[in-house]
Amino acid sequence: MASTSDFKNGMCLDIDGQYYYIVEFLHVKPGKGPAFVRTKLKNVTTGRVIDKTFNAGVKVEEVRIERRPYQFLYQDDMGYNFMNNETFEQVSIARENITGVDFLKEGDLAEVVVHADSETILFAELPAHVVLTITYTEPGVKGDTATNATKPATLETGATVRVPLFINEGEKIRVDTRNGSYVERAK
Repeated sequence: MASTSDFKNGMCLDIDGQYYYIVEFLHVKPGKGPAFVRTKLKNVTTGRVIDKTFNAGVKVEEVRIERRPYQFLYQDDMGYNFMNNETFEQVSIARENITGVDFLKEGDLAEVVVHADSETILFAELPAHVVLTITYTEPGVKGDTATNATKPATLETGATVRVPLFINEGEKIRVDTRNGSYVERAK
């Protein structure tokens, strides 16, 4: 059991039989009345984010989770297949349980979050930024840069992102896997 004073980002809780992890929290001590904690909780299975308020000092059930590095091998009709780099055990994870799945290519490493007691896989996360090669984009026209102009570009994984006009086909770029946005040119 954990108290609201133990809350930290990324902590996993069991609320009514569902697993949630804390996206953000805020301790509030109003001038009148008791203190409370405002939280944003993300459901591990559905990915839905909810707002929940706890009274200060309330005990909640903490779920022990572990983050393990897994390497992406291939995709088939069962899902996305990953291999544990330490035990060489292979697991299949459904598409909806992988954040940033559109930017996943063979050989990439992902962090798989596992329930430590039951050894069930909850979800997988790609690193915040990945480097990918542009396979197709139209050439930028000189003089079209009066404002912050962008153009669509197709990446080696098949995903499409908006890039600045000076980016050309064959270049490597860094992409944010959380929201699918262009970050910078990769060196």
